[in-house]
Amino acid sequence: MSVSDVNASVDAAVVPLAIPRTARHARDWALRRALAAGDALAVFLAFALALTVSSRVDLEDRVTWGLPMIPILIIVFKLYGLYDRDVKRISHSTVDDLPWLLHATLIGALIGWLYTKITPVGHLDLLEMVLFGVFTLALVLAARVAVRQAIAKAQGLEPALLVGGGTMADVLVAKLEAHPECGVEVIGTLATTREGSTHVTELPVLGRTDELAAIAARHGAARVIVAPTGLEEDELKELLARCRELSLKISLLPALSDVLGPSVEIDDVEGVTVLGVNPPWLSRSSRAMKRAMDLAFAAPALIALAPFFVLIAIAIKLDSRGPVLFRQERVGRGGRCFRLLKFRTMVVDAEAQRAALLAHSTDPHWLKLDHDPRISRLGRHLRHLSLDELPQLWNVIRGQMSLVGPRPLIVAEDDMVTGWGRGRLDLTPGITGYWQVLGRTRIPFEEMVKLDYLYVTNWSLWNDLRLIIRTLPAVLSRRGAN
Repeated sequence: MSVSDVNASVDAAVVPLAIPRTARHARDWALRRALAAGDALAVFLAFALALTVSSRVDLEDRVTWGLPMIPILIIVFKLYGLYDRDVKRISHSTVDDLPWLLHATLIGALIGWLYTKITPVGHLDLLEMVLFGVFTLALVLAARVAVRQAIAKAQGLEPALLVGGGTMADVLVAKLEAHPECGVEVIGTLATTREGSTHVTELPVLGRTDELAAIAARHGAARVIVAPTGLEEDELKELLARCRELSLKISLLPALSDVLGPSVEIDDVEGVTVLGVNPPWLSRSSRAMKRAMDLAFAAPALIALAPFFVLIAIAIKLDSRGPVLFRQERVGRGGRCFRLLKFRTMVVDAEAQRAALLAHSTDPHWLKLDHDPRISRLGRHLRHLSLDELPQLWNVIRGQMSLVGPRPLIVAEDDMVTGWGRGRLDLTPGITGYWQVLGRTRIPFEEMVKLDYLYVTNWSLWNDLRLIIRTLPAVLSRRGAN
């Protein structure tokens, strides 16, 4: 069954009813309006600040002529979908808005330049245009972060219902429980009308799919997560049609989610839906762009942090005996080994104790301890803030590592990765990546391998920048630090 077939069937089945607004719809209504209000204030302030550099107009004129820019930019933002993606996606954040905001702000700056040419303000010069764009981007981003945090705090988690089952449904529910920042809570499952329907264990069965309207109203559910495993085609069509009748948001978990990843493009060949997956290789230009970004970030950072490195080195020497740096053989791109550098955070004979401690590991694939006795007093603090990773900037300069990439494993751990998971070695390992941002040691070994594989098969320069931006909050929260 293709996606277009499902959509066509759903459209034909939907009864054109006027669905009354309920509390669950008010959640999305409030978020969209709050985002628009924050954007409006940010755009107005940006325009006024840009005109402040010019002495041609006074404060009253800046206020007067700045007001029409608000609806203009709000309309541009709306055209770029900046008020609709939160409704469609579960894990949408302000960082995800950045590509569209950059483009929309550029268009807005050009419109602002044209607007001022027909007003008494006079046309903006190049400096004022640049300032308007920079101020708009910075203030809108800040406003959106504040709005989303305030709305999430005021409204709490969004109740969701799960239909269907399977391994990936279990994984998704566990991830939503572990990451409340996604803002969704799966409160229970719905059994299908057929016998033998599956559902996620430990979640209550709230009823059947033919009781969806009553159950959603009773529990205030705003979203239905559908895992097609175990669902017949006609059941899926009927369920999607019913969700649209009730104005319930739908999150569809595809059966191939393990290998598709977020960069799949929906293609259409004469009405037949085809999913376009990234080719299993990275072009020379893409690798050159990734390498250029590594050097552009790593070289200045290494120079700027040199005095800080000296302070850490002195502290390590004062804390415990042994070398300042820890060197360990790791497996890099294509299976080639290299010597990874870190600030030493353990006692000098830590590697000799590894075999004995493996028996107490909470994960059979690698050494994971709640309290590792080998870690020094200073080393615990260095690890909590990931400061021990900073010497890897030298590995980046040498081309052995990248700023973002798969987790570099030791040889014994790499030997446990087989089959499709070996594809994680197609890119250079990174200082940060999905494993760092999503929880570090809280992520099981098999999950880490899958995340690395998805990173490699869905690589983009924007995704690297996105992961770099998300690394600092993840480190400061100390989530999953060992």
